[in-house]
Amino acid sequence: MIALDFNLNFLTRDLSLYLENHVKVAFFGSGVGLSLVLGFSAAYVCYYLSSVAKKPQLVTGGEKFCHFLKEHCPVVSETYYPTFWCWEGRIQTLIRPFITAKPWVEYRNEFIKTADGGQISLDWFDNDDSVYYPDTASRPTILLLPGLTGTSRESYILHMIQQSAALGYRCVVLNNRGVSGERLLTPRTYCAANTEDLETVIDLIQSTHSSAPLLAAGVSMGGMMLANYLCRAGRETSLRAAAVFSAAWDVFESTASLEKPLNRFLFNSYLTSCLQASVNRHRQILEKLFDIDHVMKAKTMREFDERFTSIMFGYATNKEYYKAASPCHKLKSVQIPVLCLNAADDVFSPGHAFPVEAAKQNPNVALLLTSHGGHIGFLEGIWPRHSTYMDRVFKQFMQTVIEQGSELENL
Repeated sequence: MIALDFNLNFLTRDLSLYLENHVKVAFFGSGVGLSLVLGFSAAYVCYYLSSVAKKPQLVTGGEKFCHFLKEHCPVVSETYYPTFWCWEGRIQTLIRPFITAKPWVEYRNEFIKTADGGQISLDWFDNDDSVYYPDTASRPTILLLPGLTGTSRESYILHMIQQSAALGYRCVVLNNRGVSGERLLTPRTYCAANTEDLETVIDLIQSTHSSAPLLAAGVSMGGMMLANYLCRAGRETSLRAAAVFSAAWDVFESTASLEKPLNRFLFNSYLTSCLQASVNRHRQILEKLFDIDHVMKAKTMREFDERFTSIMFGYATNKEYYKAASPCHKLKSVQIPVLCLNAADDVFSPGHAFPVEAAKQNPNVALLLTSHGGHIGFLEGIWPRHSTYMDRVFKQFMQTVIEQGSELENL
């Protein structure tokens, strides 16, 4: 409390000097206006420090993983201070794509064939200038999975590559079929429940760089796909560890949240139109199996999935697809260390649907839950262009697993 009073004294003093020098005396001459501004500012600071800035909740199923994270990843124990002027979840979600910088990354593109005759576009950041891992054979590799309509050019992916580059790692981005400008060779795209393309990519990376540690990080739908893969693979995976960010753990709850009036206006309709635009780009090959005009009339993501996604992947009903796409009931099958970051105010993944009890039953799973941060937001600092809380979690966890991973054996 002494520290808080001290900070408030400095705040009010600095604010007074600013107002005296920059605001017309006519308003503050009586002192009433100045008192109102200072009072409001002090109240806002008190509210922010007491109700907004909080330490995250760390939920794990075993003391060993918990101790490992707290010892080697200090970010999991630090107070998260969201950007004070945009800490609300929806605002963070909306602002992040526009305010965060996009570091320049030069990729090497590779197309790989799939068993069904399709193709997957991979963007490699080889990091041949790596100082810490000059030997390409042993250079750690991080596989990155973007969100629903995301590609290797998303700012959060570029930030992860920037963090990885500083550590000397190699990265590869899995662009889902048809989203990064490539042509669809078969009438098939992607979904969170189907992990065949991910399995193909992991096998390729492992065969190409068999001596290098392989880790993965998935964001939003990419995180759901990664989690579903880990639940299915168990110990039969080449991944040493994984990180999952802003995943929608229960698709039924996520869909219900996104269909609330404000969320539908801000997010649902826009994402539906993005999905429809992607389908329309590949109309020539997709219309052989689907009624594209019917798909284009969908107003929500649920309607889109009913008319397109669930049918494409052979589900009898959309409910059956949503059940298969939801990782929340399968976490007991995860057999490698996984750190999952979510914000309680994420409208894409509401807090009441977090798999807290499931995480408590699995020593390989850790949930890191913040009060604020929105969906892939996690902005911090006064002008959050260059780094987010999510970036720091990613960097510390990846580095710790690669350098101290032996401590996680036999969780």
